[in-house]
Amino acid sequence: MTSRDEDKYPDQDLTPVTGAATDVAPLGRHHKPAHELTADEDADVADWDRVGAMIEFRELVAAKRRFIIPATIFFIAYYFALPVLVGYAPQFMARRVFGVVNIAYLFALSQFFMAWAIAAAYVRAAGRFDKMGKNILSRLKGDR
Repeated sequence: MTSRDEDKYPDQDLTPVTGAATDVAPLGRHHKPAHELTADEDADVADWDRVGAMIEFRELVAAKRRFIIPATIFFIAYYFALPVLVGYAPQFMARRVFGVVNIAYLFALSQFFMAWAIAAAYVRAAGRFDKMGKNILSRLKGDR
């Protein structure tokens, strides 16, 4: 389209093809990547009834629950312990450990380390979950 055509057709898209020469940032592809496909466009749709019936999948879900539920309960209890202790045991929490630093300050600081510890534990557990998921996927692809 020439500049005169642009004047004639101001509403027309000048880049009808992805990766056209007029694109600001040409993508160089003529199809959507897998993560952009809609459910109707996805050619590799999972049979979720079959997946849900697999023993390995149920074991994966159970393993995730065994980690996530106790870790969440522990984190919430640890997090709310600080305001509860400050409210109901102020003398204990005000006890100085060294200088002006008291138990409440140390407890508050420990929450950062506890969150990092839980995150590290989850990263380690997620490696096991990923292996279980890959086994499920390989079994699904092998059963076809």
